[in-house]
Amino acid sequence: MRTVFGSTRTLSVGVFFSFFLSLVVISSFQLGAMSQAEAKKRGSHNPRYAAYVIDAKTGKVLFSRNAHARRYPASLTKMMTLYLVFEDLKSGRIKLNSRLVMSKAGWRREPSKLGLRPGQSISMKQAIYSLVTKSANDVATALGDQLSGSEAKFAKRMTRKARQLGMKNTTFKNANGLTARGQTTTAADMAKLGLALREHFPRRYKYFQTRVFKFGKRRYSNHNRLLGKVRGVDGIKTGYTRASGYNLVSSVSSGDRRIVAVVMGGRSGKSRNAHMTKLIRQFLPKASRRKARRLVASYRSSRKANVKTASVAVQKATSVAVASKLKSLPDTSTPTPQLRRPTVKKPAVDHTKTASVTPRKAVRSGWQIQITASDDRSKAMKMLKKARSKNRQLLADAAPMTQMIVKNGTKLYRGRFTGFSSKASARRACKILKKQRFACLALSG
Repeated sequence: MRTVFGSTRTLSVGVFFSFFLSLVVISSFQLGAMSQAEAKKRGSHNPRYAAYVIDAKTGKVLFSRNAHARRYPASLTKMMTLYLVFEDLKSGRIKLNSRLVMSKAGWRREPSKLGLRPGQSISMKQAIYSLVTKSANDVATALGDQLSGSEAKFAKRMTRKARQLGMKNTTFKNANGLTARGQTTTAADMAKLGLALREHFPRRYKYFQTRVFKFGKRRYSNHNRLLGKVRGVDGIKTGYTRASGYNLVSSVSSGDRRIVAVVMGGRSGKSRNAHMTKLIRQFLPKASRRKARRLVASYRSSRKANVKTASVAVQKATSVAVASKLKSLPDTSTPTPQLRRPTVKKPAVDHTKTASVTPRKAVRSGWQIQITASDDRSKAMKMLKKARSKNRQLLADAAPMTQMIVKNGTKLYRGRFTGFSSKASARRACKILKKQRFACLALSG
């Protein structure tokens, strides 16, 4: 009986153990399924979320979630504000020591801000640092007022530049990023802007690596907490409003690999940073090591052709006059090594006449449209002027020029507009011009 009893007990324990193990396995699967379902449910409950990772060398998309859905940019807007500041520095319209005078509109802006009073001034260098670190809304607005006459006009210039860079789904309404009706962008467009800043202004891009900005007796730490904490992160910009959630664009370089990653609509700065860190660690190893190629349209000024440098000179003179009468705050920003190029001031000129002697080398970049070919240069120029007068906005960023060729022993002058960012934009311009009875042909430079 003991033997039989012992055998029965052993069998019962084995059956019980197998049953218990089965329960554990089933429960594990159920918990895993519930976790996935819960994660999916949480993601669906965040309509602001979007993310995008792109290989900065090849342009290959490594990760994409809602990347082309419209979102509020918040202070990511200041990436474009800074792009245009860098553009004006490159052209010589302003210098790092030029004074930025705080406007009344800037003074009224909501925080984050430096808190300058109307009439007080800072250097352009200080203005750059304040946008990169403090994300100062008052300074961004003052820049728009001074560089374009008003923040609204500056926002239009920002939007023109966005189109020029291929940011098809981005529209700017202000220079600071505070929520405004119609001011929207996408994660993919912000990644493109991040690429453009690094490609077009490699020396100026170093500003985005600034950890601390010293201004007077105050020190402002960069809002980008990943700098110095996540290996390879070297910029770019954070952003937050209630409407947008927590946004971040990161440029990352490690060894021969480079990516740009975007996270928009985070529920908190901490969760946004955690998600960005995860994306970087997951997709940076998948980036290419090959030689980098240019991914964004080449640098071109976004100013309208009929804007003369004289107006900028007047703005400079006004800034200097005001700054000399009012107490200006000292430039105590953290120095960043700069390799400076000498700048040459360009006199106010008739852009159409200047374009007529544009060297052939300049014609070979970007997309162009040709609207005439004449044996008389003056006739070709006249046709270009006529087209521009009827389409000032359409051709605002295009450069008119004539190109002389010899065909069958006869000189011909081709009348063209250069500087289109893509084949699509050139064809779109031709479509409009053809309706106005202009002969138009889109050509690759």
